[in-house]
Amino acid sequence: MNLEVLFEDNHCLAVNKPAGLLSQGDASGEPSLVDLAASYLKTRYAKPGNVYVGLLHRLDRPASGVMLLAKTSKAAGRLSSQFRTGAIAKLYWVIVEGMPSEQEGEWVDMLEKDTRQNRSGVVLEKSSSSKEARVAFRVLERWGPFTKLELRPRTGRSHQLRVQLAGRGLPICGDGKYGARCRLNALDGHFRIALHARRLTFTHPTRQVVISVDAPVPPDWPELLRGWPEAGYDSNKRGGESSR
Repeated sequence: MNLEVLFEDNHCLAVNKPAGLLSQGDASGEPSLVDLAASYLKTRYAKPGNVYVGLLHRLDRPASGVMLLAKTSKAAGRLSSQFRTGAIAKLYWVIVEGMPSEQEGEWVDMLEKDTRQNRSGVVLEKSSSSKEARVAFRVLERWGPFTKLELRPRTGRSHQLRVQLAGRGLPICGDGKYGARCRLNALDGHFRIALHARRLTFTHPTRQVVISVDAPVPPDWPELLRGWPEAGYDSNKRGGESSR
């Protein structure tokens, strides 16, 4: 699998993660984005030993889009601080089943994670284990029962966008884990969901300039499927479980 590089300099590497690819390796031993990035850097710069790849954030396996990696420990520390403080702006495109009652606005929820089942859910009351989740939304387009939204999360919780949408009866297309009826497949055959990290804006860790990186949607993005929105969907079958 080739790595789609969107931006690169001595400190930063921004890439377009395909749906179906792990962000980071796990017990399955399957290839991950970090593995691909390390292989790319070793090959391009003829590095004889190990190369540094700093994972700063993650995208769920069934999602696609821009991810920012650090090529130096200095960059990793400074960029990680930006992620922690919310200084990095993220913009997502998503296609959901159903349509929101408003054209734009902000959703605020308290989320709680079930680590045993790798799921998150909306809770009504704040507790020691719950965290606030905020996301601004705007309707971009509609096709019958489907709606394309632009999302700008203000926080970064586990499965945040998937849970906040599903909690409003707007599950992401392909996301059987959170109640979607339709099914989508990534290019590698794994399940994918119609969630794409379209843009990431950050301050460069050494040059102190603001950089925005846009990720084009991949060929398996629903709008690009022939015969959309009917192609690839079976309204009588619930989508596969996207476990990550």
